[in-house]
Amino acid sequence: MAVKKKFEMQQVLNYRIELEKMRKLEFAAARQDLDAAADRLEQEKNEAAKLAEEFNGRQQQIDSIFEMRLYADFFARKRDEIKEQQRRVQSLDRVLEDRRDELVQATKEKKVMEQLKEKQKEAFQKEQAHKEGLLLDEIATQKKGQE
Repeated sequence: MAVKKKFEMQQVLNYRIELEKMRKLEFAAARQDLDAAADRLEQEKNEAAKLAEEFNGRQQQIDSIFEMRLYADFFARKRDEIKEQQRRVQSLDRVLEDRRDELVQATKEKKVMEQLKEKQKEAFQKEQAHKEGLLLDEIATQKKGQE
């Protein structure tokens, strides 16, 4: 006598599962954005370091103010690009933390629904076992009365 009871809040659980999947995708996208921005920042820093090396090697050979000005302008622009990229990395880091928090919350909500489903299933099984026990007792009583 295997009676199955449907979980009344299955649609809510399904929604929570889908929401968690979406949050995982959003978190992964935010992680990729942050990684790409961090890589870009590293590239900018490497370019600035290479330019500084080149400048140091050529310092004795530079003979015009114009060439010196070009290096100075490039250093200033590179510094600004690095600062802007650092701000972008910090911003994306905050976005990643927000996505992580949203994912954790979605996971908690899904787990609550799964626990509720499991508790209802256990309660139903206990109720069914109790009813089955009563039925068996009734059958045993009827057989005893027939003898």
